[in-house]
Amino acid sequence: MGMKYSNEMTMPGSGKKASVKALGCRLNQYEALAMEGKLKAAGYEIVSYGEDADLGVINSCTVTNEADAKSRNAIRRFIRKNPEAMTVVVGCYSQMAANRIAMIDGVDYVIGNHDKLNFLDYLTDDKPTSPVIVRERISREDFSIGFVGDPDFEQRANLKIQDGCDFMCSFCVIPFARGRARSRDWEDLFEEVGQMIRKGVREFILTGVNLGTYESSGNDFLALVEALADLQGVDRLRISSIEPTTIPDELFDMMADPGHSLMPYLHIPMQSCCDRTLGGMKRKYGMKEMTDFFDRAVQAIPQLCLGTDLMVGFPGETESEFEETCDRFLELPFAYCHVFTFSERAGTPAAKMDKQLQMEEKRLRSARLRRLSAAKRMSFHEKQLGQVFRVLLENPKDEFYSGYTDHYVRVVVPQAPAGLENRMALVKLEKATPEFIEGSLLSYEGE
Repeated sequence: MGMKYSNEMTMPGSGKKASVKALGCRLNQYEALAMEGKLKAAGYEIVSYGEDADLGVINSCTVTNEADAKSRNAIRRFIRKNPEAMTVVVGCYSQMAANRIAMIDGVDYVIGNHDKLNFLDYLTDDKPTSPVIVRERISREDFSIGFVGDPDFEQRANLKIQDGCDFMCSFCVIPFARGRARSRDWEDLFEEVGQMIRKGVREFILTGVNLGTYESSGNDFLALVEALADLQGVDRLRISSIEPTTIPDELFDMMADPGHSLMPYLHIPMQSCCDRTLGGMKRKYGMKEMTDFFDRAVQAIPQLCLGTDLMVGFPGETESEFEETCDRFLELPFAYCHVFTFSERAGTPAAKMDKQLQMEEKRLRSARLRRLSAAKRMSFHEKQLGQVFRVLLENPKDEFYSGYTDHYVRVVVPQAPAGLENRMALVKLEKATPEFIEGSLLSYEGE
């Protein structure tokens, strides 16, 4: 699969440098690595974004107005640094605002999500005289990635299993930017996993838009997790983010089993803890249902790390309703939350709703919720002190190792022998900070 070149053929990127910039979610990060792999196969040397390059690819995000602005800034920054280079903008912002991107001086290609991984097929040797827009309707068919290239080795690797969403929440533009829910071909997925295992990857983070809707060749999400866990070399599996209504209780059993590869970590994008707000958002649950869900999860799974997304400033959200979300966030067994400020996205029902809040009020509420999240995370970290956990050590930086426990707590080990990267270690957690816990090394694989 993918591009192949004979020894007699000159690869299009021979002697050229390329950089890829990913904005937004894990899915974009995964796709950026796949693009780098394709560029390497075409003969390009990959350089960091911000360095001199002959080709720049910006994998854009459009989840909020702020994301749009960050995408435009990233595009302009590359063009200022490399005015003669070929500039290619792909991804979600390209899908939703192709004409606006094409108006940025220096942009050569604007390619939507349907064709983003095949962007090289559209490039010519010379810069086009005007921006070329490729924005095809996103297919509803399941997909294969096929050629994933040879990305740089990482101990933890994102694994794209799914794309798109059918839930149509009132505030969300993603079903329009990424299309309807579809799954990655079973065999294609496992071909990549095998490649990554052979490179030494030990931990896989299952990534997509609505993971729990996965279905391929008669296999659902649970079957996929079990099949991955059965593979020799897969030491850890994590779920990046998953809708609560797609989680069967059998998943709890997997996480509770200390011998299972699925780690005790759940990130649930609640968006609000107020029933009226959830209704306006067109979410598929209420607070009683979710409270029962969280009770079952923490009772079933020892040491579960539970995180969430909360949106601030949804149209009509009153001060008392915001306080209700804050109070329930504190009451529920969350370790942290990611805070998102509501952003009006054109074409969504929420953008047309009355009682839009002023930005200053949204900022104040967001800041308050972030402070509560920091306090909760610190409390969660402090509860781990004195305990011993497995940590997969990553590449050392500034003379110390870092890595994550099974339940996704970042740990820093300041004193350890050289050469321990990609080894599992037992670490005693000793000093908590809001961002990580410092620990001491007790033992490690191969000692």
